[in-house]
Amino acid sequence: MQDVIIQAFQKALQLILSGDSEVFNTVFRSLYVSALGTLLSCLWGIPIATAIGLHSFRGKWLIRGIFNALIGVPTVALGLLLYLLMSKQGEFGFLHLLYTLNGIAVGQSILVTPLIVSFTSNALGAADAQLRDLAKTLGASSLRVNSVIIRETIWSTVLAVIAAFNRGFGELGVAMMIGGNFFQETRVLTTSIATETTQGQFAIAMAYAIILMAIVLAIALTVNLVERLRQEERIRIRERILKRFGRKQP
Repeated sequence: MQDVIIQAFQKALQLILSGDSEVFNTVFRSLYVSALGTLLSCLWGIPIATAIGLHSFRGKWLIRGIFNALIGVPTVALGLLLYLLMSKQGEFGFLHLLYTLNGIAVGQSILVTPLIVSFTSNALGAADAQLRDLAKTLGASSLRVNSVIIRETIWSTVLAVIAAFNRGFGELGVAMMIGGNFFQETRVLTTSIATETTQGQFAIAMAYAIILMAIVLAIALTVNLVERLRQEERIRIRERILKRFGRKQP
């Protein structure tokens, strides 16, 4: 078994280094659907998160709880629901998204929206109370206070977006059921790994797995870098607040 793994690993490196067209086309399709899905989720997820995090209203705890619970929704269950909705007999069949890359992107955007909403709204809601009180004390308006809090948590939002991309990039259920796993059309990294493994093509499956893990690792390192920048930005924001509002004090 060990020899099989070593041979598969060597063959995988050969496929990657030789620039195999299908391997890199599959990588491109994966990056495309995950990036588009993350972008779509940001368009509505961040405004929703901002409203939940910065404002108080009746039922807020329930809405936040629903989004928190939806983070762990099984991708196969979501894929089945979206398949029914996007099929010819479904409510959204007229959009012709089933078995397309854009359809996968839409499915992934729905999958990762709860993650963006929950992480961003929790970061906004947990913003430093002393910072809020300090800004008000120094004469800042409510709009200015909210602006300060948003800038304070900007890196938390970036982390949420990166985590959302990572979640979409590594999921299988939505990509398989919505995309159909058609060769050279809707096949992405995760569906390729599953398909090549079932066909006994372990070298190709290993190549896809290595690329998938390399990209995930790069994302993890990016998250660590963003967290470091976030801490530095926090210090700079506090200094700017004191300089901007401190001069108004007698």
